[in-house]
Formats: sequence, structure tokens, C-alpha cells
Amino acid sequence: MNRAAAAFAGLSPNARGALWMTASALAFTVMSTLIKYLGAGYSPGLQTFYRQAAGFVILLPIILRHRSAVFATTRPDLMIFRAAAGTLGTMLSFYAFQNMPLADANALSFTRSLWLVPLAAFVVGERIGPLRIFAALAGFAGVLIMVRPGVGGHFALGLPALAMLASSFLFALTVTGMKVLTRDHAPTVLLVWAATLGMVFSIPGALLSWRWPEPVDLALLSLMGVMGTATQAFYIRGMAAGDAAAMAPVDYIRLVFAAAVGFFLFAEIPTVWTILGAAVVVASTLFITWREHAASRRAAAVRS
Repeated sequence: MNRAAAAFAGLSPNARGALWMTASALAFTVMSTLIKYLGAGYSPGLQTFYRQAAGFVILLPIILRHRSAVFATTRPDLMIFRAAAGTLGTMLSFYAFQNMPLADANALSFTRSLWLVPLAAFVVGERIGPLRIFAALAGFAGVLIMVRPGVGGHFALGLPALAMLASSFLFALTVTGMKVLTRDHAPTVLLVWAATLGMVFSIPGALLSWRWPEPVDLALLSLMGVMGTATQAFYIRGMAAGDAAAMAPVDYIRLVFAAAVGFFLFAEIPTVWTILGAAVVVASTLFITWREHAASRRAAAVRS
């Protein structure tokens, strides 16, 4: 174990970050697979409750140890809004994963980066250049290729696709809120508020379709929640360890994992339209990530 830890520590920062990002993609794939597998017996609202409850339980030792510090905030309104948007976004994404091929749902989930472009301009006040605007529009054109309204096929514009697009928009709102809150809040404070309020906000949706799970289902639901929390933790570690522009492409390995699981477990075969549209979305989001990284490096150089 010590030898493995030493070998990991000896890797370059980008190599360590890539391993963390791959672990995040694997955890996300396990979570989305369980969402789909348990979808026949547990509604999106109920699954969301178990997801949020698991995250709260994981953070409970920190909450009990630092009660006053982790709940200290100067923006409770933004904390509440961010948690509400995140909870609703989770519920909508769970509905999409239950009712769409995994590869298609994963591809649409990456539109979060596209939504961040207009939100950064109108909410945070960032200056958005014409190249980023063009990349965002190209990305949404990729979405249209995937959902291809009016064209026959197993995946067309419908409630599941709209739910995932709405979920991505809501998650983009939470990211925008995070950019504002991290100016004077520690990451742990954001996690604790999101986990606590997320569990509270998910209770009404769970009660509408409540059922006591069987022991095996309870174990799988708990694992689903743990994998959701692990996804975020590994992603944060990856972005912290490596260069953001280098880490972003690694996250798209989720598409490969999702396509493989969808094929072998659920007999799902991605269509040419899905692959083509996903390629456009991936290229657009990668370009946006690269432009944001370049802009942040120029700003850092000016400050130094």
C-alpha cells in the first residue's frame, strides 16, 4: 500500500489529476447505472432523497465537530437557492437516466458547460468574447443533432431529453452561485449547506412515492448515494491536482463508460446521430474550457 502511495505521489500533477478524474467518471457511471437499474421500483424523487441523505451522513462527522463554522454564512439566501436548484436538478437528471439510454443522457449532461457561458455574462458579469459565444451556439447545435426533432429513431426530443437539459441548466446555476460564494466561503461550508438543505428539500418528492426498500435495494440505494458524493470528491481532487484545461478532456471518458454499460447491461446501442451530436458538444465544451483557462492565466499574470 505504501509502495502504491509512493508511486502515486511520484507522478506528475496532471497524471495524478487524470487518475482522480477517471475515478470520478467510474463513480458517476456506477451511480447512473444504479439509478437506471432501480428506476422501475423507485421514483426519481425517492432516489434523490437517498442520494442526498447519503451525502449528509458522510458529512455528519464534520458537521458535529464544527457545527458553528460549517454553517457560518453571510449569504443564506444564495445558499438556499443553490441547494434548491441542485436538488431539483438532481431529480430531473435521475428521471432522464431512468428513461433514456445512458450514453445519450451523459452526453446531454455535458451541456452544463454551455449554459455557463450566458450565465457568466448575465449573473457574474464576466466579459464573454465572440469565440466563446460561437462555441456555445455550436454546442447547442450539437444538442439539436442528438435530439433531432422530427427524425425517427429511439432517441428524439421528449420529456427525458428536456429534463436533462433543464437539469444541466440548474446545475450551471449552482456552479455560478458557487463562483460567487467561494469569494468568502470555504468549500466545506458549501458542501455542508448543499448536503443539509438538499436532504430537506428532497423530502416532499420522496413522500409522494414513498416505499420502504428491501434490504438489498437499501444497500444499492446507499451505494448510489455514496457514489454520487465520491464523484464530486474525486472531481474536486482531480481539478485541484492537475491543470484545469488538461483535466477537462479526461472527464469525457464518462461517455465511453456509459456507452459500454448501456450496451452490455441494458442492450443500448448509440446511434450515429448521438455520436455525432455528442462529438460537437464535447468539442464545444472543451474549447470553452480552454478559453476560460487561458483567460484566467492571463489575469493571474497581470496580477503578478
